[in-house]
Amino acid sequence: MNDNEARARVLINTRLADLGWDIHNSNAVRYEVALPDGTFADYALCDRHGRSLAVIEAKRFSTDPGSAAAQARRYAEQLGVPYIFLANGHETLFWEWQREAFPRPVKTFFKQDDLERRAATQVLRVDPTGIPIDTRIAGRDYQTACIDTLCREMAAGRRKLLVEMATGTGKTRTAAALIKRLFQAHSITRVLFLVDRIPLARQAVDALTEHLPDYPAYVLRAGRRFQDEKRITVTTLQSMVNIYRDYSSGYFDLVISDECHRSIYGKWSGVLKHFDGIQIGLTATPCVARPEELGDGDDEDGLAVRDTLRFFEVERPTFSYRLREAIADGHLAPYQIYKAKTVRTVSEDGFTVTRDELDWTAMDATTHAELTLLFGTQPAIVVDPGALERRFTIPERNRAIVREFRKVYDHGYLDKQGLQRKPLIGKTIVFAVTKRHAAFLAELFDQAFADRKPDPAIRYADYVVSGLGPDDSTDGLTKIQRFKKEPFPQILVSVNMLDTGFDCPEVVNLIFARYTRSTILYQQMRGRGTRKLPGKPLFTLFDFVGVSDLHGDADIWGEGGVIRETPRRPPPVPRRLLALDIDDHIDPASREWITLDEDGNLRRPAASEQLAAELGARFEAWLLQQSRLDAEAERWLTLLGNQIRANAESLHEILPEHFAYFHVFGQMGGLKEARRIFGGADALAALLGKLNAALFGDDRPAPSCDQPTAHDGPGL
Repeated sequence: MNDNEARARVLINTRLADLGWDIHNSNAVRYEVALPDGTFADYALCDRHGRSLAVIEAKRFSTDPGSAAAQARRYAEQLGVPYIFLANGHETLFWEWQREAFPRPVKTFFKQDDLERRAATQVLRVDPTGIPIDTRIAGRDYQTACIDTLCREMAAGRRKLLVEMATGTGKTRTAAALIKRLFQAHSITRVLFLVDRIPLARQAVDALTEHLPDYPAYVLRAGRRFQDEKRITVTTLQSMVNIYRDYSSGYFDLVISDECHRSIYGKWSGVLKHFDGIQIGLTATPCVARPEELGDGDDEDGLAVRDTLRFFEVERPTFSYRLREAIADGHLAPYQIYKAKTVRTVSEDGFTVTRDELDWTAMDATTHAELTLLFGTQPAIVVDPGALERRFTIPERNRAIVREFRKVYDHGYLDKQGLQRKPLIGKTIVFAVTKRHAAFLAELFDQAFADRKPDPAIRYADYVVSGLGPDDSTDGLTKIQRFKKEPFPQILVSVNMLDTGFDCPEVVNLIFARYTRSTILYQQMRGRGTRKLPGKPLFTLFDFVGVSDLHGDADIWGEGGVIRETPRRPPPVPRRLLALDIDDHIDPASREWITLDEDGNLRRPAASEQLAAELGARFEAWLLQQSRLDAEAERWLTLLGNQIRANAESLHEILPEHFAYFHVFGQMGGLKEARRIFGGADALAALLGKLNAALFGDDRPAPSCDQPTAHDGPGL
């Protein structure tokens, strides 16, 4: 054995020990295992009874571990084990050699109990396609077709699958029926069901508990550990980003991501890639066009399509059931679009604003000064449409929206063909921009419909806010439940709270008072009205900002707003005088850190807990971008991340000296060893400089007295 291979074995031993393997117990890990043909297997990993489950073939750093596949297979055949790991200290491959032609990369070896569970499924597994689908959960033709398609693809060896199903067609039901079938076939033992918001996690657990009472589900709350005894873990990225490295790649057999989008399959993709389970993405957004062919609309949409398809390694979804099909089949309600007639709408080219219509008293000092300068002596200017209600407000415009809606609500309207149309009387969602905007609109709507209230104290209209940190509605979930289950409020004004994932078939009207360039977000918002209900032949989309024209939607009931191929045009000449950088794609990591208590109620963590979570998330986002790290360097940085979380309140900068200050590194060689691992003192300092920028930004206060400086600390 040469030095490189010996070094690789040291790293392999360390990684096994990190995962709980007792590397000194021959009933758990065996070395140089003699085989009948006179050869020796480098390692054999055993179950709790000392029976071999897997072999590890160790190679030197410079050797591709995959080159040892044939050799390792001979060892596995002689030992009668179903699993093979191929490792060189930097890279690890996992091979179910009896079922697959090639090994695949994994982030870690598997823990002993993870290997035992997988081995049990090998013995009990049957073909899932032979298990009847529970049609009480998902009995529609397209749902059963989707489940059969996914099972066939998995049987063919596909490990990444993407499902596109229109909002309201039962993605969660379909997923539940698939999970049940796979459990009954003994193909899986644990499932991760990933959502992007805490309220959706509670909603998903309720649905899964109803449909799958025999397979316990729970919400993983921030700061808690996985519950090994439960079968289905429902969580958000915020809740798992700080703990996922504590678990082996074999912990989950199936990972389902509901409403997959760029924030998950972009910078956060490494979190999902940590687990070796089959990956299934669920989305309501059409993912068909090549990003370079996307025409007008938000460039972020193209990136979202690209990142989603790239993550799942497909050119198109594995299974699709779109809005047009769902409406034609009678599973979703069609819609009609009312375009504002008296309210001036915006366009992509800009929005004309006059000096007199602005509410100057509602502006902050910066916006007031900027607009004063821009107007000069002119009576009107052209502004970015995204600035409306963000940088300034036009009270009379909001009043006109409410007046026009009430008029159409009572008397209907004539469409372009001269036909009389009328919206349904019932629950209405209003999409607003900010908390101030939502509160103002709610009051206006409440006043406009005062004649329909049985009591003046009842709110005909109310509002909820989410995703804006301190502006969040503290009783938002209560208001939503009241909107869904009680007669009042009839109108609920929303800021980010009801845009996605909200299920209320009683909604018959959607009012767009918010402008968005994102086609994906527009489709998600429109989807809030598609669910059917007896006596609901259609719903009405009230467009008071011009988004339906921007996204190509029309009164023909169908796909409107689809991401599609369009001829490329030269970039327009900028006309906006007041520009605003608006990102409509909400990154779950940017949301305020909230979690659930034991009773399922929202709670905000203590300041120290929140700071630790935020720094931990920033650290993980930074670490996932470091693509050139070897296994040893990644292990040291993972340990550093644990120290950052534990000392979040006192840390303002990470110095090289912290590798001597933190006790865990002192036992591993301290600063001297850190400099060797990261390529020298200068390389280490440069790496930590980038880490500090990611964690703390450029404005960092002086370190506290109990933290090291560049001139102190032991072992320097």
